[in-house]
Amino acid sequence: MRASPISPTVDFDADGVQHGFLKLPYSRDDSAWGAVMIPITVIRRGDGPTALLTGGNHGDEYEGPIALAKLASTLRAEDVNGRVIIVPFMNYPAFRAGTRISPVDAGNLNRSFPGKPDGTVTEKIADYFQRHLLPLADFVLDIHAGGRTLDFLPFAAIHVLNDATQQSRCEAAMRAFCAPYSMRMLELDSIGLYDSAAEDAGKVFVSTELGGGGTSTAQSVAIAERGVHGFLAYAGIVEKAPAQAGEVRTTTLLDMPDGSCYTTSEHSGLLEMCRDLGEPVKAGDVLARVHDIARTGAAPFEYRAKRDGLLAARHFPGLVQTGDTVAVLADVIERNLPAGV
Repeated sequence: MRASPISPTVDFDADGVQHGFLKLPYSRDDSAWGAVMIPITVIRRGDGPTALLTGGNHGDEYEGPIALAKLASTLRAEDVNGRVIIVPFMNYPAFRAGTRISPVDAGNLNRSFPGKPDGTVTEKIADYFQRHLLPLADFVLDIHAGGRTLDFLPFAAIHVLNDATQQSRCEAAMRAFCAPYSMRMLELDSIGLYDSAAEDAGKVFVSTELGGGGTSTAQSVAIAERGVHGFLAYAGIVEKAPAQAGEVRTTTLLDMPDGSCYTTSEHSGLLEMCRDLGEPVKAGDVLARVHDIARTGAAPFEYRAKRDGLLAARHFPGLVQTGDTVAVLADVIERNLPAGV
């Protein structure tokens, strides 16, 4: 396979703190010999483990970019045992546009792996992560939220893996992130995921969903910042943060066992949610109604829960289209589970 066109301006093997770019040549109307410049920070001290931390895989999700940009400017080499690679804005064109997918090529980075070195801009970014950054890493954290069209309970997430040892390490890292909720996630669309690329390479991988609505909150950013530190402490790269007086950090473990957790709209119109995030739901309960916006006097279409569970995600904002996910339910496996670190 041909070499990647992306070149880093940082030295991954040098000790200290480096701020630079992943430079991807991109000829376009406004810059014939231009480039996509993806910011990257490398912080290294010695030969310990490596953590690869990413945000902005989708460009309209902000907890990761905020938390990782702050970490890049504050983490010192003397506080690190090993190496931390930080890419706060992974799909940089999408992040600059504030869109889920890239405005350059309509590429969804999180459906583009393993990528192509001679493909689209998005495929070239995926290829560089697949062949150059993932091999450097022992631990991988990819911070997501719901973007403009979904809202989530704040949770860290892993997938169920065939390798029991790898599964156990991922679960421990998820607990160390210690979001208010921790999810064993079922993906309906798993082709081309960054998650799968990292897991197939044998890495300890954790993802998140920390809110949504195309914005962030003080609370969701604080969850991301604490979680990143917990993840790095689990990896043995930084010291565990001292607990505040009386503080006991716990998480509630959730599971999405099958496709009945998802409710998909078969109508377009005005969405009325009938349950809020975090509420318990019984099978048969009305989750949402979709109202006709072409005329008055028509009865709304009701969407009922197919199972018992906790409302873990919902559509956002108020208008819905046929095919949109309206709601996601999850089973509560264990409450008040202690952090793994």
